[in-house]
Amino acid sequence: MAADKLISSGGPWEGVLGYSRAVVAGDYVHVSGTTATVDGQLQHEGDAYGQTKVALEVIAAALAQVDYTVADVVRTRVYLTNPDDMDAAGKAHGEVFSEIRPALTILAGVKFINPKMLVEIEVDAWKRS
Repeated sequence: MAADKLISSGGPWEGVLGYSRAVVAGDYVHVSGTTATVDGQLQHEGDAYGQTKVALEVIAAALAQVDYTVADVVRTRVYLTNPDDMDAAGKAHGEVFSEIRPALTILAGVKFINPKMLVEIEVDAWKRS
């Protein structure tokens, strides 16, 4: 069964790698790994807190394209290059999700395609139709 809707960020890698920024499947939206890259430029180099905030803003914008909000997020996965960035990334995550409290996984020690990227985030959102 095909996805109900594919959401594009317009990024150059979507077509090359064959993925979408987000996919609507029934009452769920699955958002691909998202970094602090805006218009092809990494934001907040060297700042895990800033990169987390921007990644969450990009995610919120993708959700908004299909009338979802961060309040609909039921699961987040945060990937960090450095375990020492957990507090900074966690603070930014908590500022957005402290009342929503989705399920959360944090993995550290991963390598990204751009070594200046410190954080990547995936989310799953759900709401009844």
